[in-house]
Amino acid sequence: MPINQEHTFLVNALQKYDHNKAVRLHVPGHGGGPGLPQAMRQGNLPGWDVTELAGLDDLHNPAGVIAAAQRSAAELYGARCTFFLVNGTTVGLQALITATCSEEQALVLPRNVHRSVLGGLVVSGARPVFIEPVIVPEFDFAAGFLPDKLEAVLRQNPGAGAVLAVHPCYYGVVGDLAGVDKICRRHEVPLLVDEAHGTHLRLHSGLPADALSLGADAVVQSVHKTGGALTQASWLHLGTDRIARERVADALRLLQTSSPSYILLASLDAARRQMALNGQVMLDDLLTLAGEAAWRINKISGLAVLGKEHLDGIGAFDYDPTRLVISVQGLGVSGYEVARKLAVAYGIYVEMSDAYNLVAVLSLGTSRVGVLKLVGALAEISLLKGAGHSDDRNFNVRKSVDLGQLPPQVMTPRRAWLARQKKVPLGESRGLVSAEIIAAYPPGIAVIYPGEEITPEVIEYLLQVREMGVHIQGAADPALKTLRVVNV
Repeated sequence: MPINQEHTFLVNALQKYDHNKAVRLHVPGHGGGPGLPQAMRQGNLPGWDVTELAGLDDLHNPAGVIAAAQRSAAELYGARCTFFLVNGTTVGLQALITATCSEEQALVLPRNVHRSVLGGLVVSGARPVFIEPVIVPEFDFAAGFLPDKLEAVLRQNPGAGAVLAVHPCYYGVVGDLAGVDKICRRHEVPLLVDEAHGTHLRLHSGLPADALSLGADAVVQSVHKTGGALTQASWLHLGTDRIARERVADALRLLQTSSPSYILLASLDAARRQMALNGQVMLDDLLTLAGEAAWRINKISGLAVLGKEHLDGIGAFDYDPTRLVISVQGLGVSGYEVARKLAVAYGIYVEMSDAYNLVAVLSLGTSRVGVLKLVGALAEISLLKGAGHSDDRNFNVRKSVDLGQLPPQVMTPRRAWLARQKKVPLGESRGLVSAEIIAAYPPGIAVIYPGEEITPEVIEYLLQVREMGVHIQGAADPALKTLRVVNV
């Protein structure tokens, strides 16, 4: 039957979301407009959608206005140089891995890295060496890794191409990055940092220290997440001369679009100006609002907001209070159910949920009215759950894979990615080599990477995840009836 071409499905869905005046506690950080720099709100964006014309410079060989905008961003962040990105932090991470690691050379990284890292492993051919991350008790999510574990891994893998750290993690927690940097320098290995959620850290003393100030050689930040730019607008900072600028520039020419959006580039320039001139004042207000929200939510029965008291003695140093991590375990239900209830019944949309927690992002575009709506909705949900009203089936999912016993690595991700592949039923995949990455929540760590052997423990875990209907990332078959494996 022919499709009616008059429908605009995506446009209609976006219009509906916008017209419903939803409470946006998620990225992008401009909150649907209030946190967007004034220059972008007043600009004629269709008129700014152009190509490389005289006077507008060239992103891949900047010498004019783009170069000047990048220099201003580098000055603000104390970087040696800065590259503007229009393909998100994804392309920045992939470019850094490509620029620092060669085929079969080790890239040392925590298991809970963003799945975009896989692209850098495939392009470079690097061999991943994973470090077990710290798990935050009571909230059961993965944070950073300990410096002593990095020391042991680098001794076992001399000549590693780079170390990649996440600072902060998706839940806003930071580890001992200064300690990690000291070990990297001792072994003469560059330190790359995924700081996607930390564009704002450098701008206020009430936030954890940013990665460049802690010694990182290269950092990628998603300016759209917490800096007020438009989605996909990110930048890459080089902090030292240990990574050749031209190697990174060459990798970006290879991986980033040849038709960059000038609207995204302009939003980076405008966001930099707004943060430089008004960032501290805006963050003063935001931190006050976050503190009030955490205090109010902690008074609600069955709920707990992540604080420094939950990080003592585990190797996690600090956290970003503008990212409200709310444990709902005391309600006897999962974060999935609470997030659904917030969206459907109250028009409140949080950044993410897992089996135990909600993550609400308070950003430059967040209003006090919206936060108070969240508090009121959570109080009502707490009363309902206390009365025994729950239809949730996901709460009993637990991590059943020993993170210290990762699947054996048979081949590099690149070789597995390029190999002939086939689909097999999950129950028949034992001993085969995975051709895909699969991650489930909790705890947000990849259960299997391309090139790793599918073990009985992995199958058992995935069968449990499938039965409980937990959200899956990376799998070609989200229902987990089949896995894609190397066809040898």
